[in-house]
Amino acid sequence: MILQPTDETLTATVLVLPDASLMSLASTLDPMRAANRTTGTQVFDWKVVSIDGRPVATSSGLPVQVDAAFDPHDPGELLIVVAAFNVMRHATAQVLAAIRTAARRAVMIGGVEAGPWVLARTGLLDDRRATTHWEDLEDFAARFPQVRVIPDRWVIDGNIFTTGGAAPALDFMLALIRARRGYGAALSVASLYVYEEMHLPSDAQPLVSMGRIGRREPRVAEAIRIMEAHLDAPLPVSVIARRAGCSTRTLEGLFRDLVQTSPGAYYLSLRLQAARRLVVDTDLSMAETAVRTGFSSIASLSRAFRRQYGHPPSAARRRVRDQTPSAS
Repeated sequence: MILQPTDETLTATVLVLPDASLMSLASTLDPMRAANRTTGTQVFDWKVVSIDGRPVATSSGLPVQVDAAFDPHDPGELLIVVAAFNVMRHATAQVLAAIRTAARRAVMIGGVEAGPWVLARTGLLDDRRATTHWEDLEDFAARFPQVRVIPDRWVIDGNIFTTGGAAPALDFMLALIRARRGYGAALSVASLYVYEEMHLPSDAQPLVSMGRIGRREPRVAEAIRIMEAHLDAPLPVSVIARRAGCSTRTLEGLFRDLVQTSPGAYYLSLRLQAARRLVVDTDLSMAETAVRTGFSSIASLSRAFRRQYGHPPSAARRRVRDQTPSAS
């Protein structure tokens, strides 16, 4: 398995579609280079390909030189599809057929940013858990009802992984390095980018697209901004509604329509996400974490944390230090 400790070199193919994001591509490629450099060993052996072997124009207009045309009969052990804009146009029948062929030969296949859209169109994500870029989660779920869409940063289901964008792609690559070469190797790579938060896959992406919410209903966007500014000292929903320019009942109805939850539940989720970041990314005491996220005691934090994540904060802290990702 790919996500197991080993000294073997992992062969990878990165398939770049037109209009892909340079950030997502770099977050996929550069950790492999960095792992080879920092360990002094050949952790990865990779090639970058396009469907026809020609340079690929990225979303910023800069072309990416590739090593070869994509050979679906030789995808290596790991195939990663990187895509972003206009993905439905670029995911032609030829592309989908090639990926299906490659999926039968690769040990693991993944999609970065809009790459999950490509994998979903092939049918490879049917009845699997998957994620995509947070701005497109709602559209992705509506377009592919057979996929079990979740808002995690990255997801592994069987031998397929999906990530939500550039930073989650980096998170996955760090987890891959950690699984194969250990925590120290992953930490060395993260340090090169001054990247201090090695996220768990289940760390959620933003709960909603603030851009979309703001355009559709500025009062909800303002309420969320107020919540985010008062995580340590939570305000009553009635106060938030008044500051956002509406009644409590109106705000509750708007949240149900646009966010599919109540203002109070959304506020609690924001506070718990902040608590989780403090738990897994810092050495703050549980008491200080509770104070910073608006909980009256360690016990109240632990109860809410367990309801949200299925385990207490102390277990989350142990897992981020000790747990190796698995493909289960």
